[in-house]
Amino acid sequence: MLRLKVVIPLFALLFAVVANTAVAQDADPAEAKAAESTPAPTPELSGADTAWMLTASALVLMMTAPGLALFYGGLVRKKNILGVMMQCVFLMGIMSIVWALWGYSLAFSESLIKFRDAEGGIVGGFDHVFLNGVIPYMDGDTAVVPMSGGIPTSIFMVFQMMFFIITPALIAGAYAERMKFSTMVVFSILWGTFVYCPIAHWVWSDWGWLSPGSDLEAFDFAGGTVVHISSGFSALVVSIMLGKRLGYPDTPMPPHNLTYTCIGAALLWVGWFGFNAGSALGANESAANAFVATHLAAAAGVVSWAGAEWIFRGKPTILGACSGAVAGLVCITPACGVVNPLQGIILGLAAGIVCYLACTAVKSKFGYDDSLDAFGVHGAGGTLGALLTGVFATPAISEGASGLLLGNVGQFMNQVISIVASGALALVGTFILLKILEATMGLRVSEENEIRGLDQTLHGEEGYIFM
Repeated sequence: MLRLKVVIPLFALLFAVVANTAVAQDADPAEAKAAESTPAPTPELSGADTAWMLTASALVLMMTAPGLALFYGGLVRKKNILGVMMQCVFLMGIMSIVWALWGYSLAFSESLIKFRDAEGGIVGGFDHVFLNGVIPYMDGDTAVVPMSGGIPTSIFMVFQMMFFIITPALIAGAYAERMKFSTMVVFSILWGTFVYCPIAHWVWSDWGWLSPGSDLEAFDFAGGTVVHISSGFSALVVSIMLGKRLGYPDTPMPPHNLTYTCIGAALLWVGWFGFNAGSALGANESAANAFVATHLAAAAGVVSWAGAEWIFRGKPTILGACSGAVAGLVCITPACGVVNPLQGIILGLAAGIVCYLACTAVKSKFGYDDSLDAFGVHGAGGTLGALLTGVFATPAISEGASGLLLGNVGQFMNQVISIVASGALALVGTFILLKILEATMGLRVSEENEIRGLDQTLHGEEGYIFM
């Protein structure tokens, strides 16, 4: 009964807002024209840009499933592979709906709450709730297609949606094999609303206090702070508050299928071209530079991580090579719009070493159970990438951009501020959300369910059936 008392009012609110939105979009065209003295010309649609952004959106969606689903799925024990895949697939569903109903508006509407007068806001408002002003609507007898530059605004919205999907899915690497599915769903919705959307608004909207044009502008071309630092630092909090897996670290828990992990890493690598080059929002020279820099950073990450294993452990591994590729991709993500491809190699090499140490020496030193190294790769790699962006930024790639190597100390400090701000919100916000959920729903499956595996106990299925 309690669930019905909560769900029914929510659906009533949903239909009420949709109805109001429809009325607003079908308003009297004469009144609208009277309010406009000189209407702005409608931007002309670019077929090339639209085609590229459609492709990029599909590539980023592929990163969650099958990419991340296989990458993470191969790393857990076989009794939990479907649990990991279900998390990825379900998040593709629920986070898409959340983004369309209110997430996009909170991230990309004019600021609802101001940080300081005229210097940007903390979170967006409700201008685009239920995709108001985003999807096509009728103005009298005329169909209106909202545009963002040379592409329909709906395509920009859906491209950003794919980031909103994969970011909480990255956190799943920290709580793999032990979080309740129901808690995971509610946590992801709340985290996306109260952590992801504000950070995206800060950095990527036209009104954020870290966005282009502000005094504290942070370079984050494709999500170093918005995606990787937010998910990585949140993953650290989750891993600590949830506690270690039963038997960790004394009981061996090797990956059950590194073949899956390798395939997943390859899909992530390919999908990342949409992630980074797509963030240019068009088929242009910025996309070309981001594409090349992304590939070379990933390649350098492979060499760096596998090389570190070869030196310190005597053998390079496929897991190390795959992890190195992802580390290089994470590190180049904020920088690919302001550094050149050769500098991308430097970022990839640095990421391979730093993330290797974070996943081995640092985790061993502090003893937390970040199951699949979400913090070690995304938290550490995203932080390193944001810092190095402030070091290597060059006007040869982006007009007006310059970093520490060109004497711009201010930009480097802006990068530090963005790291601290996004990391702090992720840490504090995640802690508060988990405390609330711990008191109301509980965070962790029972000991019996954890021993039997989440595939059977939470989903009633098995990943492998041997006849």
